[in-house]
Amino acid sequence: MTAPVVRPLTACIITLNEAAQLADCLRSLDFCDEIIVVDSHSTDQTREIALSMGARVIERDWPGYRSQKQFAVDAATHDWVVSLDADERLSEGLREEIMRLREAPATAGVVGYRMPRMTRYFGEWIRHGDWYPDRLLRVFDRHRCRFGGEEVHEKVVPQGKVGSLRHRILHDSYEDLDDQLAKLQRYARLWAEARHAKGKRASLVEIFFNPFWRFFRAYMLRLGLLDGWRGLCIAFIEANYVRQKYLRLWILQKTADRSQETPFSDK
Repeated sequence: MTAPVVRPLTACIITLNEAAQLADCLRSLDFCDEIIVVDSHSTDQTREIALSMGARVIERDWPGYRSQKQFAVDAATHDWVVSLDADERLSEGLREEIMRLREAPATAGVVGYRMPRMTRYFGEWIRHGDWYPDRLLRVFDRHRCRFGGEEVHEKVVPQGKVGSLRHRILHDSYEDLDDQLAKLQRYARLWAEARHAKGKRASLVEIFFNPFWRFFRAYMLRLGLLDGWRGLCIAFIEANYVRQKYLRLWILQKTADRSQETPFSDK
C-alpha cells in the first residue's frame, strides 16, 4: 500500500492597502504551514493584520503583478505553494479538497492544480460569461511552475501535467463601479505600455473588432445573458476595456513613430 504524501504548503499573497479584505483571505489559508505576504508599502493596516494572523511580511517596492507574485513564490520555504490575491479566499470545499490532496499519494508528473474561480458582482455570484468558471492554476510546485505572461495579465506556466480541483476560489474584486472602471483603466495602460516596450503594435482592425468579439463571446457564446443585468454590464465594460488596451497601444506607436520622423528644415 502506497504511503500518503504530506506536502508542506506555503501560501503566497501580494498586497497594497488590502486591510478591508485580507483577514478573510488569511483565515481561508490558516491550514497552510507558512503564509507569506509581500506588501508594497501599504498605508492602511494591511501589514498589522497580516502579522497578527501569523503571516511573514516582506516589504518590497512594486515591480508589477507578475514579478511581485514570482518574488513571493521564490521566498517560500516549501516546494508547494497556494497563490491567492488578497481579494480572494478559498471556499470551505476547496480548503478541504486541498487538505485531502496534501495527504494523498503523489500523482506522477503532476506539477499543479487548476480550480474554478467565482466572482461576486454587485452582491451576486456570477456563474456565466468570461468570468466563470475562469479556471486558474493556483496550487503548484514552485520549482516546476513559474509566473509568465505580461506584468498585468500574469499567469502560472507549468512544466508538466496539471490536475483539476472541483471546488472554487471566491473572489470579491470590485468595491463599486468606480473602482472597477479605475482598475480596468490602469490595467489597460499597463498592458499597452508593456506591449509597446516589447515592440508590439495594434491595428485599427483590432481596435474595432476585438471589443465586439469580447462582448459577443462573453454575452452570447458563454451565456453571460443568464446573469441578467450584471452579465450585460460585465460584457459591456470588458469590451470597452479591450478597446482601451488596443487604442492605447495604437496611440503609443503613433506618437513613437512621429517622434522618429526627421523634422523639416529649411536650408
